[in-house]
Amino acid sequence: MYIPPFTITDEILQLVSEISEHIGALNVMLGERMPSPMLRKENQIKTIHSSLAIEHNSLSLQQVTDVIDGKHVLGAPNEIQEVRNALQAYQLMMQLDAYEEKDLLRAHGLMMADLVDGAGKYRQAGVGVFDNDRCIHVAPPAERVPGLMEDLFDWIRQTKVHPLISSCVFHYEFEFIHPFMDGNGRMGRYWQTLLLSQWKGIFAWIPVETMVKKYQEQYYKAIAQSDARGDSTEFITFMLRCILETIKQEIKVTDKVTDKVTDKVTDKSDDKILTLIRNNPSITIPEMMSLLAMSDSGVRKILRKLQQEGRLHRVGANKNGHWEIIL
Repeated sequence: MYIPPFTITDEILQLVSEISEHIGALNVMLGERMPSPMLRKENQIKTIHSSLAIEHNSLSLQQVTDVIDGKHVLGAPNEIQEVRNALQAYQLMMQLDAYEEKDLLRAHGLMMADLVDGAGKYRQAGVGVFDNDRCIHVAPPAERVPGLMEDLFDWIRQTKVHPLISSCVFHYEFEFIHPFMDGNGRMGRYWQTLLLSQWKGIFAWIPVETMVKKYQEQYYKAIAQSDARGDSTEFITFMLRCILETIKQEIKVTDKVTDKVTDKVTDKSDDKILTLIRNNPSITIPEMMSLLAMSDSGVRKILRKLQQEGRLHRVGANKNGHWEIIL
């Protein structure tokens, strides 16, 4: 069996550890919930925009958003088609098996539909990888592509290497083979996301491509360095850094969203408790718990908050006293 050459360095192990720790923290923040539909949509738009921008699609983030929302956009027809295709491919992602070669061909067929001849089929001619006008990699001959891809899928199915590392290796080896006439960059990033999402579902909504776009020059440099060394170590390290930075950013965003939601829920509970007290100043905590379907600690927390804010005052003992609302 073909085994791609790479070295697991101390830095790679440290990055894997940090990413795993931050993914755990993000999952704790989300609980059993998926990210909100709005956040998922925003991240998907960022992913599509960034991945296509790396391939020189000139549409802005707002234009990409408008295309996805079905609005009329002034732009090059092929660039608009790229966005529509990418949306379909990302919507299909959860139905694909990252370890099945036929699903890769299916996804490429969607991603490149009406853009190139032979969408969903391996190339029949030679190609190179370009950074602007500079050729940074000459891909293997076309006749070797089917065998190389079969070997790569055999390896990813059988490897015991950590998914964070193996997904980076697959991404690099895919770009080295460059199996399609066009769309290899976006497909390589797409397939790494799919591999990661089948390890941890949250990766389906984490826009790693935004960091790859941010560090696009280093992305191409990591590919070139890995080519020169004959192994993917540099590329693995680069991609893990991007993944870690993206997750840290997602934690910040999720934390802000959670705070806003918590504040809204708390404000509504404040109003409900004040309404109950206004209607019945002698109402007890158990009665509030029953009427609001809240826990004892939840009711007491809001009562303390209202008292600390100077909006509520307790008169008399707990048993025979009553509440006064301070205007």
